Amino acid sequence: MDGLKQNSHIIVMAATNRPNSIDAALRRFGRFDREIDIGIPDATGRLEILRIHTKNMKLADDVDLEQIAAETHGHVGADLASLCSEAALQQIREKMDLIDLEDDQIDAEVLNSLAVTMENFRYAMSKSSPSALRETVVEVPNVTWEDIGGLENVKRELQELVQYPVEHPDKFLKFGMQPSRGVLFYGPPGCGKTLLAKAIANECQANFISVKGPELLTMWFGESEANVTDIFDKACAAAPCVLFFNELDSIAKSRGGNIGDAGGAVDRIINQILTEMDGMGAKKNVFIIGAANRRDIIDPAILRPGRLDQLIYIPLPDEKSREAIFKSNLRKSPVAGDVDLTNIAKVTHGFSGADLTEVCQRACKLAIRHCIDAEIKRERERATNQQQGAMNMDEDDPVPEITRAHFKEAMKFARRSVTDNDIRKYEMFAQTLQQSRRFGNNFRFWTA
Repeated sequence: MDGLKQNSHIIVMAATNRPNSIDAALRRFGRFDREIDIGIPDATGRLEILRIHTKNMKLADDVDLEQIAAETHGHVGADLASLCSEAALQQIREKMDLIDLEDDQIDAEVLNSLAVTMENFRYAMSKSSPSALRETVVEVPNVTWEDIGGLENVKRELQELVQYPVEHPDKFLKFGMQPSRGVLFYGPPGCGKTLLAKAIANECQANFISVKGPELLTMWFGESEANVTDIFDKACAAAPCVLFFNELDSIAKSRGGNIGDAGGAVDRIINQILTEMDGMGAKKNVFIIGAANRRDIIDPAILRPGRLDQLIYIPLPDEKSREAIFKSNLRKSPVAGDVDLTNIAKVTHGFSGADLTEVCQRACKLAIRHCIDAEIKRERERATNQQQGAMNMDEDDPVPEITRAHFKEAMKFARRSVTDNDIRKYEMFAQTLQQSRRFGNNFRFWTA
């Protein structure tokens, strides 16, 4: 490249996904001195790409490309091309019974009936994910508010913190307000902190990246910080995105006291997380949620304004919330009329949401066992009657249900995962935190 003359009329172009891995000598002036970042397209760009890839497709009247473009956050051109191809293949699969593979040509009537529908695109969207997240996302959140019993105040606050900036950005722009970037859930284990994070990501149709704190730690020097940077880069590329740090208290302990942690790896991870939070602009549309069982050991720098500045205490469910959790867990299960969920909610004081879910699962298992035993018994009786030549009589085939007896048996094995001593510690800390934030209760505007 140094031997090329200015009047040689030759331009050298190169492409890469990892610019930081290229030797610095190639990036100096006179060589590859112009760098163009081709980012992920926004909703308008995705709509144009979809129109290009579907211009030769026969689309049904119900196909709304603008809606598809709005729901495919983080998708690049190749992802959208794959999406259109998968939708077309799904339409062909549905009409395979009308196509004769032995014929050289397809009937014109069958060809005219082939039209890609919105349902085909919905199927393709469920099977595809952004390229930037394929190495990170394990599951697509399908948790809704209906799956979470109780916690109505927390749900409302989460909607204002996360959902409003995504769905109503013009309101924040009009008031000149920067939305919060993060929130910390703290409280006893098993109270729904992870479920809340998944539900809010699903409700605002945002991508979801879940990271467990210990997963960032590695034995190689500098690689833990690189993992943190990689996670934040992928979240920004897939915006709007909810970045969820589970078990944050395992890696975000107060700095300076982590003796023997592989050369200060935990402290370096905290420093890198703080750097990434501060360097992430409000326009990135990335919301960070941390979940911790022990708020008192987390480094205070993470909780200052501009970072995880919203602290939400997730308590053990009260009686009304426990009943709502039972109804949420059993809404798809056949429950007998004699089951009094209100009474069960009264006797399960001190149970967490996970404990109540375990009771429901055990009752369901008992009902399934009873149903299978009853079917085996009926099969044996039917075989015996046939051997004896008895006439086939109308057999009673009861509808399987979860009865009161199943719950009574399940409650014998019920256990609490949070002790009374732990509950007192969590409640005392929550009260102390609330009192420390009431500095301005006596504030009054000055009047002349």
